[in-house]
Amino acid sequence: MEGISCITNVYKNDVEEYLTEAITSILTQTLKPKEIIIVRDGIVGDKMENILVEYEHEYDFIKIIRLEKNVGLGIGRQIAVNACQCDIVATMDSDDISVSNRFELQYQYLKTHPEIDIVGGYISEFDNKTKKVIGLRKVPLTNSEIIEYNNSRCPMNHVTVMMRKDAVLKAGNYQHLLYNEDYYLWCRMIQAGCAFANLPEILVNVRSGLEQFERRGGRKYFDSEKEIQKWLFKNKRISYLKMKKNILIRFIVQILLPNSVRGFLFKNIFHKNR
Repeated sequence: MEGISCITNVYKNDVEEYLTEAITSILTQTLKPKEIIIVRDGIVGDKMENILVEYEHEYDFIKIIRLEKNVGLGIGRQIAVNACQCDIVATMDSDDISVSNRFELQYQYLKTHPEIDIVGGYISEFDNKTKKVIGLRKVPLTNSEIIEYNNSRCPMNHVTVMMRKDAVLKAGNYQHLLYNEDYYLWCRMIQAGCAFANLPEILVNVRSGLEQFERRGGRKYFDSEKEIQKWLFKNKRISYLKMKKNILIRFIVQILLPNSVRGFLFKNIFHKNR
């Protein structure tokens, strides 16, 4: 079916107010999706469940998939994609805010660029307490730039992505890889010959703060990033020396550096310079 399916996941630690703001930003798009699929990843609190019930009762195009056990983002998004009826799939996190013309911009781009399988864009990051913008993450724009950048870092802002469902399925759909389900999918889509693009536009406003930078550090995050680098080497996307260099940089940033320094680097260097 032609049109846009929008997917998102919620779980027990998500904030009800943030989910409402996120869904409202989808409902008020200048080009509205034909369906919104929300995967409830495990049991949630009564307040969150009541919000989900209200959504599915008020809007017949909002569908709730309820999983009794938490399966994680990778498998949750895999389930959501498989449930989509439209040929175009847009992603959305449960606590971020899409700009009002995001879907219109991306959908028109995919329609006028049939050679492109996936399109994303920039994000602004705002402090959740002060509401002030504290960062901007730009990403490479062209397919060749994105493929090259992918050999060092994740080239797409996942929350901004809109993609052709058949291309996602061709690459094996989302799969489990803690913290890096999206990066892992991009790697496999590149390997499958899919074409990428990013728009030089802020498409989503993302909540940020110290807790976000804490999530980008630690042994589990490092191990996940290391698995990506090993995959890139195994599939001949990067050299052995490139793999070792990438892993060393991640070890320094994610294991050795304190959270405050890591946050400074992400806000002032990594997000501003490609």
